[in-house]
Amino acid sequence: MSPSLQQEICIVLHDDTIREDALAWAVRTGDPAFDDWEGFTDWLEADPAHAAAYDAIAAAADDGAEAEAARPMADNDDNDEPTDRRVSRRWFNGALVAGLAALVAFGMWQAEGGPTTYSTLPGETRLIALDDGGSIELAGGSKLVLGEEGDHFARLEDGQALFTLHHDASEPFTVAIGEDRLVDIGTVFDVRTGNGELTVAVSQGAVLFNPQGQNVRVDPGEVLTSAAGSSDYEVSSVAPEMIGEWRDGRLTFQQASLARVATDLSRATGIDFTAAPGNETQSVSGSVLIAPLKDDPQAIGALLGISVRKGKTGWVLDAR
Repeated sequence: MSPSLQQEICIVLHDDTIREDALAWAVRTGDPAFDDWEGFTDWLEADPAHAAAYDAIAAAADDGAEAEAARPMADNDDNDEPTDRRVSRRWFNGALVAGLAALVAFGMWQAEGGPTTYSTLPGETRLIALDDGGSIELAGGSKLVLGEEGDHFARLEDGQALFTLHHDASEPFTVAIGEDRLVDIGTVFDVRTGNGELTVAVSQGAVLFNPQGQNVRVDPGEVLTSAAGSSDYEVSSVAPEMIGEWRDGRLTFQQASLARVATDLSRATGIDFTAAPGNETQSVSGSVLIAPLKDDPQAIGALLGISVRKGKTGWVLDAR
């Protein structure tokens, strides 16, 4: 999503009520059985801001459709690629509507406001447009603080975030995760913290990992993994199109531990997944769409070749 579009959406949707109403109408009008076009028209005409909000969401959905078309098929994606990805005012693609329903919060951060904390519940995402045209997108179950040490500083306390930044050589953007520091070099990168480790995957530009310590450069198509509190790290390859794909309703795992799979699924779906005791480090691989799992959590078993059973409070992932 382009920085200008991000800012347009955030500005148009500054009013929580209008934003929520626009999202609700987007979901309703995407249903083939929807027939309240008179009510929808009345809502659009009641305030120019209504149409602007609805159209901004439509533009975001259209932008997401273009990105989705370029991604590889997930294991549970058996639909033919649509031949027409245009999003009209009246009709939305069903999968995009599901994504819009999950996108419940937009924010515009202004540096002069001082430190600000942003958080998401599992199953939610949040877009934060920075005042210089950059952006930060939070995955579900995440917490981030902006402005703690200036307007080019963020602290990711938990979860996952995709940073799209405009590099300023005189004052590069720094992301703190515990004691670790990531410094941008004109960058689009995804940061994840949880299960006792930090990962940073770079899509564009580059990132410096702990410039005052290990001083490791992470380039496009690379992912760095480091255990929390450790000076050790590992750099491996990743397909650039997979970086930040959770924004489009997809998760891909490459030799990921069951503990990480459970955490990522919980964040993305809002459903509680845990790894079976003793098998937390069992590794699995696969690519899945998130929306179908919300209706059938047990389907993840066949997709990743693992066992899934109902637990006391959610679903337990285990090796077969």
